[in-house]
Amino acid sequence: MDPFMREAILEAEKGLGEGGIPIGSVLVYEGKIIGRGHNRRVQKGSVILHGEMDALENAGRLSASIYKECTLYTTLSPCPMCSGAIALYGIGHIVIGENHNFKGEEEMLASRGVTLDILNDHHCMDMMGRFIEEHPKLWNEDIGE
Repeated sequence: MDPFMREAILEAEKGLGEGGIPIGSVLVYEGKIIGRGHNRRVQKGSVILHGEMDALENAGRLSASIYKECTLYTTLSPCPMCSGAIALYGIGHIVIGENHNFKGEEEMLASRGVTLDILNDHHCMDMMGRFIEEHPKLWNEDIGE
């Protein structure tokens, strides 16, 4: 398995262990993780701390030239909010653990020139699928339903 996707999965597992939603993400620049995060909406009572947003926040303020050279690894297809941030900062490459349980704004990202690698990793699919089955109300809240 790709070591960066493995780190994103570890973030997702960390979030699940904290009582949150198991979605993790890492932001990679020049072969190094510069930001990592996991969905912390439940833990922080936040409306925006999805895994990708948390990783971007934890990377800190960076110049646009750095974001444009980054790859974002995320365990689940990015929602409209996270996809908007990806597009805003010009992140050009996203590696997605799976889009079976939720397909985000992949078409919008592709239309903006973002390269998408969809792994459909069984661990990501199983972890998210179990969570959705066990916590449908919380999952629906997370995706705005």
